[in-house]
Amino acid sequence: MTNGMQQKTLGWFSIFRLGLVQACLGAVVVLMTSTLNRLMVVELSMAATVPGFLVGLHYAVQLSRPKWGLISDLENNRTKWINLGMLILGIGANLATLSLVLFLSNPLLAMLLSILAYTLIGLGVGASGTSLLALMAKHTAERRRPAAAMITWLMMIFGIAMTAGIVGMLLVPYSFELLLKIVAGLTVLTMIISFAATWKIENNLDEIRQKDEEKAPLLEELKSLWEHSKTRNFTIFVFLSMTAYFMQELILEPYAGIVFQYTPSQTTSLSGMQNGGVFVGMLTVGILATALKFGTLKSWVQAGCLGSCFMLISIMLLGQINSSLPLEIAVVGLGFFNGMFAVAAIGSMMSLAGSGSKRREGTRMGLWGAAQAIAAGFGGLLGTILVDLLQVANQSPVNAYGMVFSLEASLFALAALLASTSITFNKSYGKNIAIPGE
Repeated sequence: MTNGMQQKTLGWFSIFRLGLVQACLGAVVVLMTSTLNRLMVVELSMAATVPGFLVGLHYAVQLSRPKWGLISDLENNRTKWINLGMLILGIGANLATLSLVLFLSNPLLAMLLSILAYTLIGLGVGASGTSLLALMAKHTAERRRPAAAMITWLMMIFGIAMTAGIVGMLLVPYSFELLLKIVAGLTVLTMIISFAATWKIENNLDEIRQKDEEKAPLLEELKSLWEHSKTRNFTIFVFLSMTAYFMQELILEPYAGIVFQYTPSQTTSLSGMQNGGVFVGMLTVGILATALKFGTLKSWVQAGCLGSCFMLISIMLLGQINSSLPLEIAVVGLGFFNGMFAVAAIGSMMSLAGSGSKRREGTRMGLWGAAQAIAAGFGGLLGTILVDLLQVANQSPVNAYGMVFSLEASLFALAALLASTSITFNKSYGKNIAIPGE
């Protein structure tokens, strides 16, 4: 360090505390992108493009992530933006749930309210999530960054899986009024946890920003990051794999409801099972690749992509044939293999955010968050549009959904090929840490 002081870093307990915030973010967002999506398509008989547009809107708003990151870099008070983002997210989630009730009586007002709600959801996730990861990238010791990234992501998946499973049980018997109460209670609880988890967490961390550092405009900051060829290649891999990952997000639950006649409670629980599979997949790779030194993250991410491809084909085939195999097996398998490739991407983002000559962890993390948001919004919306178009073209629902799952499988196969050239390794971490180039 240039100021002659030894930087104080986040301990493992503080990292787990911040992981609780990530779990809260996932807990709220999963209901907005899965349960509410299914209710619009199945219970309210809307075209799948409607929730696809709304979820895509919340991802589009997250293109503001680099700006949130730069703001938190300059202010050096990330706790404020973490909690403000959680508050905005909670308000948006409750407004989105309220809009479902209004769709029955006043569709126009409900749609306008939904647009406002999902805009707030995107702003809340962008402000809170970017500031949270930037805080970790800045104040986590170099040797702990990969493990910290894994811990926070696993906790987010745990929050998603637990919320989907518990809400699935609480929604029996289903009613709009019961859903309103559940979402209100959940958002209040997550805000309390977030405030408690971040309480005074920055107080004992040293200020390490260079006071005489020249401030470049946001576009110049982003342009300098884009000049590295390996960073560009890794961005393409992230975009492609995340597009494939999110294509099923808005169509899996409606697929289960329409083709397999699952109830709202069953499809919500199905989402919880899928994210439970993601959790186990990431934990398995963490143990085998990091603790036991079995394989490299490049091989794990390729195996995850190819496994996801196979499971998507299985989900498609289960709708086409009369089989005694339950859909849940393929869905959990999909989550498991999704978790494999996600580990490498998260570790890479953390390492890249903390590298470079300038202390712009928030800006870098915002760039990666924006790239992922583009893929997530594009993938989710593309999946719903294709399902609707194929049904308009006289394809049966089972065939329409099956074709989209097949396309998603193809994207995962292509992502596996790109991983061989887009992921390189930093010797200082050993062979198991993926770094997107110097």
